[in-house]
Amino acid sequence: MTAPGPGGVPREGLAEHFGRFLGAVPGRLHFAAHSHHPWPDATFGAQQQAWLDAARLIDDKWDEVFGAVLPEAAGHICRRLGLSDPEAIAFAPSTHALVMRLLSVLEPPVRILTTDAEFHSFARQAARLEEDGLAGVERVPAEPFASFPERFAAAAGRGGHDLVYLSQVFFNSGYVVPDLGALVAAVPDPEALVVIDGYHGFMAVPTDLAAVGHRAFYLAGGYKYAMAGEGACFAHCPPGYATRPRDTGWFAGFADLEGAAGGKVAYAAGGGRLLGGTFDPTGVYRLNAVQRWLDALGVAVADIHEHVAALQARFLAAAPHPELVPGADFAERGHFLTFRFPDPGRAAAVDAALHAAGVVVDHRHDRLRIGFGVYHDEADVEELLRHLSTVPGWP
Repeated sequence: MTAPGPGGVPREGLAEHFGRFLGAVPGRLHFAAHSHHPWPDATFGAQQQAWLDAARLIDDKWDEVFGAVLPEAAGHICRRLGLSDPEAIAFAPSTHALVMRLLSVLEPPVRILTTDAEFHSFARQAARLEEDGLAGVERVPAEPFASFPERFAAAAGRGGHDLVYLSQVFFNSGYVVPDLGALVAAVPDPEALVVIDGYHGFMAVPTDLAAVGHRAFYLAGGYKYAMAGEGACFAHCPPGYATRPRDTGWFAGFADLEGAAGGKVAYAAGGGRLLGGTFDPTGVYRLNAVQRWLDALGVAVADIHEHVAALQARFLAAAPHPELVPGADFAERGHFLTFRFPDPGRAAAVDAALHAAGVVVDHRHDRLRIGFGVYHDEADVEELLRHLSTVPGWP
């Protein structure tokens, strides 16, 4: 691994390291880091290396993937999250695949405690199970945000759940759940699965899971702030939970193929028990390249978070804006600003007007999301504000 550089994110950001993505459409302003984050140039060679390894090794490429590529990625993930056991990391093309394996451990009807602010992937799946009587779902409202931790802890403390599932950062507001450890500890059922969806937190919000790693699953991936794109999702798997998922693939027993003829189905130790079938490992090559690049620059997650928070503050201080969710009294938020409009039509109209002008943001129902990243600087914020000043309906 390359030795860390001098450290920190310069005030002018790291745009020079994203030349291929940012230069592909000159003049485009991309403020949707919370959706599809641009990939740094360091990933281009990694993409090619995955192809070259496949050509060089053909059938033997899986020895390289399982022997070097995945262990390196697991080491990076553990270091970023304050975890100590890389063997506890399972990889998958999507977090949804990992959720389905966790659900397959549980007997229906599954008793689920969650929130009304989970991303569509889990929210849709839970609702579909609920339709057929295969799950009973209790949803704790995210708002008011100030009382959310107490309300969720109280609901968890009542017990009777098979699965407790909540996001670290809510996708439709940017609200950062404080003290995850306290919420995990509030679950009294010793066999309940506790799952933290960290997709909007990983590589954005400084995260230390050392206190909950023995009890909680943590799901995230490369599409957003890990800057590695699709196909590089993972789960941290606490020991002793979900040891024999019914939804299983041959990679979960990859090391035991020779002896799998008789007896019960065998599972890999550690996070390997959640592996599925054959997958494209290219995204994990990119993930490793991103981590090496950040290490070479000496950039930590705290540096990224500080840079983004400064850009957010500059944007909010510059001009009037619609209702900020959560409000300005919440100092901690994810890497996007969420603005609530009186009706969904206005949010969609502002999004469409910006897109027509070459400015990429997005909206969810009545909320417009504007995301920031290490590829932005203050000049980008000023240009965004200039565009917004011409858009009908803003603020």
